[in-house]
Amino acid sequence: MNATRLFDCMALQAAAPVANLLNAKENGVWKAYSTQQVHQMVNQLSMALLNLGISQGDGTTEGRDKIALISSGRPEWLITDLAVQQIGAILVPLYPNSNPKELEQILNEAEVKYVFVSNDELCGKITEVQANIPSLKKVYSFDKINACAHWLELLQPLQPGDTEKIKAIRDTVKANDITTIIYTSGTTGHPKGVMLTHKNILTNVLDSSKVLNQIPAEHKSALSFLPLNHIFEKMCTYIYMFNGFAISYAESMDTIGPNLREVKPDIFTAVPRLLEKVFERIMDAGQKLTGLKKKIFLWSIKVAEEFEINHGAMYAIKLAIADKLVFSKWREAVGGNVKAIVVGSSATPIKLEKIFTAAKIVILEGYGLTETSPVIAVNQYLPDMRKFGTVGPLLGGVQVKIAEDGEILCKGDNVMAGYYKNPEMTAEVMQDGWFHTGDIGVLDEGKFLKITDRKKEIFKTSGGKYVAPLPIENKMKENHFIEQMMVIGSERKFVAALIVPSYTNLLPWCKENDILFINHAELVKDKRVMELFKAAVNEFNPEFNHVEQVKKIALLPNEWSVESGELTPTGKMKRKVIMEKYHDVIDKLYREDVNDTDCTVIPPTH
Repeated sequence: MNATRLFDCMALQAAAPVANLLNAKENGVWKAYSTQQVHQMVNQLSMALLNLGISQGDGTTEGRDKIALISSGRPEWLITDLAVQQIGAILVPLYPNSNPKELEQILNEAEVKYVFVSNDELCGKITEVQANIPSLKKVYSFDKINACAHWLELLQPLQPGDTEKIKAIRDTVKANDITTIIYTSGTTGHPKGVMLTHKNILTNVLDSSKVLNQIPAEHKSALSFLPLNHIFEKMCTYIYMFNGFAISYAESMDTIGPNLREVKPDIFTAVPRLLEKVFERIMDAGQKLTGLKKKIFLWSIKVAEEFEINHGAMYAIKLAIADKLVFSKWREAVGGNVKAIVVGSSATPIKLEKIFTAAKIVILEGYGLTETSPVIAVNQYLPDMRKFGTVGPLLGGVQVKIAEDGEILCKGDNVMAGYYKNPEMTAEVMQDGWFHTGDIGVLDEGKFLKITDRKKEIFKTSGGKYVAPLPIENKMKENHFIEQMMVIGSERKFVAALIVPSYTNLLPWCKENDILFINHAELVKDKRVMELFKAAVNEFNPEFNHVEQVKKIALLPNEWSVESGELTPTGKMKRKVIMEKYHDVIDKLYREDVNDTDCTVIPPTH
């Protein structure tokens, strides 16, 4: 594949144009943008930006003009990205749920000149802080609204000589030029601007394309709904763009189910939280069945939980029966064509990996960071290239070594150029040519990378013993009554945990056990519910050494979410925020000593 820059996908597409390159719903109806339309709009927007004075400046990262983009996934997002790229400017994409103060801080640091937003709400956020951003000249909106200029005003017919002018500038853009600055949301602290070059992202795209090509994607169709400003979804988008896939954008997170059935994609990307939600709905529907249908459903779930990549003949017979009776209906519910789901951002429960893969929806869990563009390792479609409990073999072109303290170090063309305007922090993570990921891991069988914890999340008890919370949390979340869990115990006598129950599974259990309740807050105070979770924790505790065992738990009535502030936009726990928010609950956990042989559940205070 002869390409050195991300926008080279356009030249490849021109050789094999399609009628539905990008697709989105407009006024409730799917609208397709052909290859020719997309390329024309990209060139028109590039010319408009040039006419507005956007340029490469002196060719340095500081000198190149910056364009910000704040929008959910839609064709306009990618069109803007390509238009900015091919004139040598730098795209600064931001999360739509960023608060105005954070937007102001980032837009000022990047000295952004123009901002593209999707709707009235985002226009309002920028308008609120626009006076405090000296570099910002104008805001354009993809939706037609009164408060902002409409972006189509910029898309005028190309004049004689415009195409040649764009080409002349495009030809000056080099592989090592910065194409985007992506601000990481982070679990704590000020967002860092990660500078990524064309080469950084493109090498990841080309190496990941080899993984994609293992998947029998007959229709070459993908559904996109994760934030495009996150490098995971952006990089995957370019995999599709370089491999002739049609991309459809979901209307919202709430419409993923209907959109999957309408688009019938071969593949999509997701975060573990979405898989958990999908499985909760499956279980909820299954629990409502009666008689023989319910028995068959529950038997099929048990069969799926026992799935191994290399299974025997007897198991294959059971799996075929379960597939015909149950799993085939699951596939129809997600469009009928899905062969694989690529999962990233945080650890996927092994139980879910097995269940979906058993249902012929192969879970390809991967691992990486914004700083690595992002993929370092990924489980692949071929059976000998994936292993449950790991994030798969290393991606081609990526080097990894494990430091003495267990930290994963990475080297390759995918590693960032550095943090924007922050050489000190860049030097801190880049040492002797190796990027320090901050994650702890091992190479299982010398081939499969396994993440065991975050280096900064490992804590020490007051007794001086180190505890890695992630393996404990991941193991205990295999119990279907535990939705979310955070292990705590830094500088404390023992390990404890905050648990958010899976109310989707807990409520039917309560009904079966004649437990009446008014709301979640009252339910978690019920002694029988507390005993249920005590038993769940005690079941797993023996799998950990004595100091790692969870001695006390508190049940919480409300799910952690991005909206309520406990999760990052990619679903990672903001441990510091949760610690602060539940300060009183945690204090209560540690007011009294513990029973050394048994877990204790404290009644929550609300």
